[in-house]
Amino acid sequence: MKLDEIINHLNLQVLTESKPFSEIAVTSGYCSDLLSCVMTGAEPSGVWITLMSHSNIVAVAALLDLSAIIITEGAQPDPETIQKANEKDVIMLSSPQPNFQIVGQLWELGLKAS
Repeated sequence: MKLDEIINHLNLQVLTESKPFSEIAVTSGYCSDLLSCVMTGAEPSGVWITLMSHSNIVAVAALLDLSAIIITEGAQPDPETIQKANEKDVIMLSSPQPNFQIVGQLWELGLKAS
């Protein structure tokens, strides 16, 4: 699945610099608000669903080579976190919906656990 499909279907707001989203593959998803769990459970090219918006999520996403972070429940990172994400080439997306709804919509789109 390509990231542009997810962005459009879930009506996500792009928080970071625009990229060729139609060329970015998403192969799995992971939902957690514990950084240690994400570091052991998320897979490269996956999308991470979280309500956290602090700068540590950028470091974890970059380390794991994730396709994107979807920040839920309307949480917004500060400008410094967005700048850090741009520097680290991490895509950050936002939704007012809760984690459960985002995960359900991704499942319906066909994004399953690997």
